[in-house]
Amino acid sequence: MNAIISASELADELAGERPPVLLDIRWQLSVAKAGGAAPFDGRAAYEAGHLPGAVFVDLDAELAGPPGDGGRHPLPDVAEFGAVMRRAGVSAGRPVVVYDGGQGWAAARAWWLLRWTGHQDVRVLDGGLAAWTGALSNEVPAPAEGDFVPEPGAVGLLDADGAAALARSGLLLDARAGERYRGEVEPIDRVGGHIPGAVSAPTTENVGPDGRFLPAEDLADRFTSLGASGNEVGVYCGSGVSGAHEVLALAVAGIPAALYAGSWSQWSSDESRPVATGPDPQ
Repeated sequence: MNAIISASELADELAGERPPVLLDIRWQLSVAKAGGAAPFDGRAAYEAGHLPGAVFVDLDAELAGPPGDGGRHPLPDVAEFGAVMRRAGVSAGRPVVVYDGGQGWAAARAWWLLRWTGHQDVRVLDGGLAAWTGALSNEVPAPAEGDFVPEPGAVGLLDADGAAALARSGLLLDARAGERYRGEVEPIDRVGGHIPGAVSAPTTENVGPDGRFLPAEDLADRFTSLGASGNEVGVYCGSGVSGAHEVLALAVAGIPAALYAGSWSQWSSDESRPVATGPDPQ
């Protein structure tokens, strides 16, 4: 099964006999509110225009638990996540396509959660809303209740200890911007730097200028050059959102990878955890 779908392929499937469930995950990481600016309103963006039939899902409220010891975007309660998905019309035997405003991070978070909880057919719209050339709708659908029951564990999940161990025994990729990895800036979390042994691999370098993923062979070459060949692979980011996008890029390249969902927001909040800075993984 492909992890991504093009806009033209999606249009064909929506017109077919077995159209997928569409989930709109409009979201942006925003530090603007620290300066008094209003945060991005994904629901308002959705209501202004979305793919016909798409259901809005709120990343902060429905794809994450409350911020705390688990990080800024800890995993949601599994039962509550299942209820959200069923209300959105998600069923075990029906394909799901998720999209966001174009960056792909939020859609990847939904993709990863559905895959982790056992859904067998979920894809991300490559390029997001910006890639869609069809008509948009401002009608909010009322889908029939789905039957999806989440069963966690279908794909790899790391905790802090597991991430620390993988950084030594395999390949742990840091999906954040290079300057955050090196500890030169840290706009959100307590301290800058990276998990000792982790390798810098900004997820922004997995896509082209149009926000679409690079060809699978190019992604495979990138991850192989970083050490993925023959190694167990894990990914983390700031709070488990852009890291999910890197896990998705690895899936496009045919490389399975686990996600450290707590990511740097969890790791850096624990003063007993070591912090590395600079370009060297160690």
